[in-house]
Amino acid sequence: MEERLQKILSARGVASRRKAEELIEKGLVTVNGATASLGDAADPQRDIILVDGRPLPGPEKLVYILLHKPRGYVTTLSDEKGRPNAAQLVSGCGVRVYPVGRLDMDSEGLLLFTNDGAFANRVAHPSHQVEKDYEVWVTGYQSGREDLLRRPVVLDGYAIRPPKVTLVNVRGDRALFRVTIHEGRNRQVRRMCQAAGLRCIRLKRIREGSLALGDLAAGQWRYLSEDEVRSLIGSAE
Repeated sequence: MEERLQKILSARGVASRRKAEELIEKGLVTVNGATASLGDAADPQRDIILVDGRPLPGPEKLVYILLHKPRGYVTTLSDEKGRPNAAQLVSGCGVRVYPVGRLDMDSEGLLLFTNDGAFANRVAHPSHQVEKDYEVWVTGYQSGREDLLRRPVVLDGYAIRPPKVTLVNVRGDRALFRVTIHEGRNRQVRRMCQAAGLRCIRLKRIREGSLALGDLAAGQWRYLSEDEVRSLIGSAE
C-alpha cells in the first residue's frame, strides 16, 4: 500500500516526519533510483527506498506503553527550552515511540506511547471521545462550584460534552474532584476550572478508556498487553 514518504520514514524510525520532510527536500531520498520530491508516495513492500544511499531499516515491532508521567516533564518530542522530556523515560523500550495525546508539563499521570500511528489516531482524536478520568485539586472552592464545573463550555470553538464531576473532598477553599471528560482538548480540564472560578493546582490523569493508572509509580512504565490494546481500541469506536 502506498503512503507518503515522510510517513514511511517516520514509521521505520529514520526520523520524525518533520525531519523526514527535510531529508526529502534536500534530495537525500530516492525511490527506485529517482530522487523523491515532497508529497511523493511509495510502497515500502514494492519500491526500493534509499535514504542517503542506504536502505530503510526493516519494519519495527509495534509497541504500546503506559507511562506514569511525573510533573515537570513535557510531552513534545522536541523542546527548544531543553526541559525534561517524557519520551526520555520510555527510551529503554528499544524503539522510537511518540506520545498518544498530551499532558502538559505541570500535569501528571497516565500517558500512552506507541509507534503505531493508526492506534494513536484512534485513541487520541477528539472525534472518538475516549473517556479520561482525572483527579483535580483546586483552590477557590465554594459550595456549588461543582455545578459550574459540570456546565458544558466552548473551547477552541467546540462545545464540549458535559463532564462528569464528583466532589471527593473539601478542606476550606481547597477541594479534590474526580472529573471525567471525553474530548481531551488542549488544557481542557484546567480551562474548565478557570471558567468555573477555580484554580487548578494539581492534575492527575488516572484512567483513559479501559486503562487505569493503578499503582504504577511516577516515572515508571509498562507494556500494554494485547487484550489491553484491543480493549482500548474498542472504547474508541
